[in-house]
Amino acid sequence: MHQTASGNIANGENMKLPERIAVALLGAAMAVALGSCSSEAPNFSLRTAEGKTIELQNLQGKVVVINFWASWCPPCRSEIPGLLEVYRKYRPKGLEIVGISLDRDGWRKVSPLVRELNIDYPVVMGNDDVVHAYGGIRSIPTTIIIDRDGKIIYRVVGFLDRQRFEDEVREVLNS
Repeated sequence: MHQTASGNIANGENMKLPERIAVALLGAAMAVALGSCSSEAPNFSLRTAEGKTIELQNLQGKVVVINFWASWCPPCRSEIPGLLEVYRKYRPKGLEIVGISLDRDGWRKVSPLVRELNIDYPVVMGNDDVVHAYGGIRSIPTTIIIDRDGKIIYRVVGFLDRQRFEDEVREVLNS
């Protein structure tokens, strides 16, 4: 069942393809809009492959981007170069990115990709607790931007292109 602004649609069987696409797009737009309201970001404590603990509360005062991803996910891999460009440009201004891998195969798959793509922001291995704390990540990539006060102010499900990502980060850094 899809929930739209105008009501419920019991199922998509009687809808034509353009209507199904419209409903899907509306649902995605609603997810982004709902994710943009201000709520406290849940703390997490997760480890990098090197054993360093990354804890969200220790990043307070910075604009933090959490990127849920996996090594087997083509859109996730495609957006990483853009994340890296923005991270390197805005890190001196208070940006931090934490990549939370949801790979079931663990570091065996993730570590080689981190090296291959020269990911220099912290990458940690996610778990069910962090997935549930952030509303149940149903699709990846999912990117969440947290302001300097620890409030979630932006959430996008799906591929986030570099320019849109930079625009959002710049706006939060300047607010």
